[in-house]
Amino acid sequence: MTLQERLTADLYAAMRKGDTHRKEAIRMIKAAIQNAEIEWQRPASDEEVQGLIAREIKRRVEAIELFRKGHRDDLVNAEEIEVGILREYLPQQLGREQIIEVVRRIANDMGVSGPAQMGPVMRQAMAELKGKADGRLVNEIVREILGQ
Repeated sequence: MTLQERLTADLYAAMRKGDTHRKEAIRMIKAAIQNAEIEWQRPASDEEVQGLIAREIKRRVEAIELFRKGHRDDLVNAEEIEVGILREYLPQQLGREQIIEVVRRIANDMGVSGPAQMGPVMRQAMAELKGKADGRLVNEIVREILGQ
């Protein structure tokens, strides 16, 4: 079953159960997929769908920060629920310690020791951790390790 088929099946299940948050979250991601497919003029692969889901999660996390600043707790709660729902469709995210191990291994393999060579390490780390870790966290860890 492809990720899009799973989304469709879950949408129908949410509609039958009356799960408004799940229904809205899935509808939003299906619309984003459809728009991307129109733009690309081809069907999206599972990896591309995961990228679109990750982008939607990132947008919602940014919205949560803004809603918190505006003291809109009702909107924060709704967005957090939808973020949780969307994360179910992504692979398990690596923890900080696992990312540190990967970045250290990459830096050692490349023979990198200082912050001047951060670019190549970031490129390699993001290629290896794509979809498994947040880019902001990877960047932070690379800076810590190379800055030592």
